[in-house]
Amino acid sequence: MKQTYKGSCHCGRIRYEADVDLQAGTSRCNCSYCSKLRYWGATIKPEDFRLLCEEAGIGDYQFGTRSGHHRFCTACGMAPYGHGYVEAIGGAFVSINVACLDDVDPAVLAELPVQYMDGLHNNWWNPPAQTRHM
Repeated sequence: MKQTYKGSCHCGRIRYEADVDLQAGTSRCNCSYCSKLRYWGATIKPEDFRLLCEEAGIGDYQFGTRSGHHRFCTACGMAPYGHGYVEAIGGAFVSINVACLDDVDPAVLAELPVQYMDGLHNNWWNPPAQTRHM
């Protein structure tokens, strides 16, 4: 069931609301970007995401195919969300950083389902051999 969550970066300059069903699944990826950041995402449709701040001060990093925008706070460096377009996952998307959701009980976070993806080898639909470090 979808719930509305508020999310933010560490310093609070980036703030958003997202309608997401966390029980439907979250994901962790071992690609060169996500693994270094330890990004923990939940993918939603753009209409379920509302930015509650100005875009000034929000950096944008892209790599590879440039199909994704990795957004980050230029003040604290936190990456609370990203967005892009990938046909294989249904087109336009927003990925919220689950770790940046405010006021979610750690016990709830600990029980969330996680899909592991082998992005490092472009084997997105399968988990990598090792996931414990993710």
